[in-house]
Amino acid sequence: MASSQLIALIPLLFLSLAIHSVTANEPLPQPQEPFEKPSDVVVEGMVYCQSCEQYGTWSLTKAKPIEAATISVICKDHRNRVSFYKAFQTGKNGYFYGELKGFKMSHSFLDHPLHSCKVKLVSSPLENCNLLTNINEGLYGAPLRYEDKRIVSSNYEAVVYAAGPLAFRPDNCPPKENPELVPELPLP
Repeated sequence: MASSQLIALIPLLFLSLAIHSVTANEPLPQPQEPFEKPSDVVVEGMVYCQSCEQYGTWSLTKAKPIEAATISVICKDHRNRVSFYKAFQTGKNGYFYGELKGFKMSHSFLDHPLHSCKVKLVSSPLENCNLLTNINEGLYGAPLRYEDKRIVSSNYEAVVYAAGPLAFRPDNCPPKENPELVPELPLP
């Protein structure tokens, strides 16, 4: 009885092997991924003219925005090689918005914009306010900040990073008098 059941199972075994060998050569269907919009990287910030009253500090009290000032965005890869460079100009209110078109991350963590990109002051159109300052590291490269800001539309998405605010200063500020350094005059 057991041998007759075994004999009946042999054709089913061959049939399952035959079906498996035919389907083993067919490619497996790939899961469909939803369409992802490319995400651009954007840097924004402000450029000011620092008031003479605040010269020597990082304060921007009474500072005025500079239209048409030039800043640059420089990104370096994980081997410290420049991988992206672009200059941008500020608008009417000293605001810059720079799309980093062409910026690529070859190493997903080390080449991330927060780690690899910096914003530097380049030039000011104002003759009376064109000296570079290092306010918020604008002279050596202001780091980017992620402030959880995105621009999203039906066919566009951008991750926005902030830098600065940055500032130039006037070259004709009168020297400040420091009361601690003024010598005391002898009393008569």
